[in-house]
Amino acid sequence: MTETETIAYDVVVLGAGPVGENVADRTRAAGLTTAVVESELVGGECSYWACMPSKALLRPVIARADARRTPGLRRAAQAPLDAAEVLAHRTYETSDWHDDGQVRWLEGIGADLYRGHGRLAGPRTVEVTAPDGTRRTLTARHAVAVSTGTRAQLPDLPGLAEVRPWTSREATSAKEVPGRLIVVGGGVVATEMATAWQGLGSRVTLLVRGKGLLNRMEPFAGELVAEALTEAGADVRTGTSVESVSRRNGTVVAVTGPGERIEADEILFATGRAPRTDDIGLETVGLEPGGWLEVDDSLRVTGTDWLYAVGDVNHRALLTHQGKYQARIAGAAIAARAAGDDSAGDEPWGAHAATADHHAVPQVVFTDPEAAAVGLSLAEAEQAGHRVRAVDVEMSSVAGAGLYADGYKGRARMVVDLEHEILRGVTFVGPGVGELIHSATVAVAGQVPIGRLWHAVPSYPTLSEVWLRLLEAYRG
Repeated sequence: MTETETIAYDVVVLGAGPVGENVADRTRAAGLTTAVVESELVGGECSYWACMPSKALLRPVIARADARRTPGLRRAAQAPLDAAEVLAHRTYETSDWHDDGQVRWLEGIGADLYRGHGRLAGPRTVEVTAPDGTRRTLTARHAVAVSTGTRAQLPDLPGLAEVRPWTSREATSAKEVPGRLIVVGGGVVATEMATAWQGLGSRVTLLVRGKGLLNRMEPFAGELVAEALTEAGADVRTGTSVESVSRRNGTVVAVTGPGERIEADEILFATGRAPRTDDIGLETVGLEPGGWLEVDDSLRVTGTDWLYAVGDVNHRALLTHQGKYQARIAGAAIAARAAGDDSAGDEPWGAHAATADHHAVPQVVFTDPEAAAVGLSLAEAEQAGHRVRAVDVEMSSVAGAGLYADGYKGRARMVVDLEHEILRGVTFVGPGVGELIHSATVAVAGQVPIGRLWHAVPSYPTLSEVWLRLLEAYRG
């Protein structure tokens, strides 16, 4: 190929993470020729630095915690984890940061992969600069889909660059367990990584600027997770800000607002995400570089008829599974419009509209205990103007909880829309509750009436019986 060669496709996808892969899968299934551009590893953040490695680190920690609460296993589960084996398994789950398998999958669906940095160069046009400097121009007959994801956002602190802080990437790919670890943040990454590294042997200090953890969930979720982290040996400090950091002779020193000095071997900042849109050529199509991309429910960028933003870059729901859902919707909408269906995306809950982004986004936080939620919290529902009632029960009220773990501690809440008698949101906190959340997602997304849920009989004795306890509490 020459530097000036132009190649035409029906669809060009920027980014080969799970979202970009799913866009390509759906457009190829519809018979549209598709090119995918990736500057790093095919499989993206989730496969190599987020979902997969983090859960590989967390699973042994959670399994040991469950074993310690199980009669007959309690004594055997007191030994430290084999950190080397856990890290080796983490590396296995990331394919040792090689993407050969994912490349074969992409080739198997008939998409063409271009490695290099892709930038828009005007409407329906993407210029790709390969690692060797070669440039190619790809044109799209129907659509360009931006699925470039996000990067860790670091605060502007004195001394930060010299400290070489961990972000989520370093936290999930570290080759050894730090003796002491400071975690800055109170969200999902912060709580999961505090759980993982504390369980693997680090002495973790968790510094949270706000009043508590997991502030986008019901308040009791963060309270129960903070309590468990403290019981596990972590030092959880809320209302604490970091004013400066330094590293001397390998030791990190973080100085807090009141002037307290905290020492550690590493420091992880889990303080937010920023979109990877600063250098993808948005200015060539009249958009502002570096910002989130606003889209309609078919994931088409506002003001365009050809540009789509799918996954984290649109800021609708920064979750892999939700991005993949958007990708399926976007791929179907692109295919429908390519076939001449101008009404694609108009029907809520239809095949071409990501309506669930507004009403039924599920999430599991893989801490000990797990926290899982879908839909609106009580505060969010009230703020949205719904007339609602929160119904709470202790997870220990079901027989399955006692069988799952001795001294099981957790709570469940459903937020009931009193006008329509449907669920606006559901939250579970407790060991093993991640496997309950899909039932709640079906109920919320399907707007299943309370009267019909009464006939969805949970099996005895499982954790799912908490559904019966919630409905009983609601009916009185």
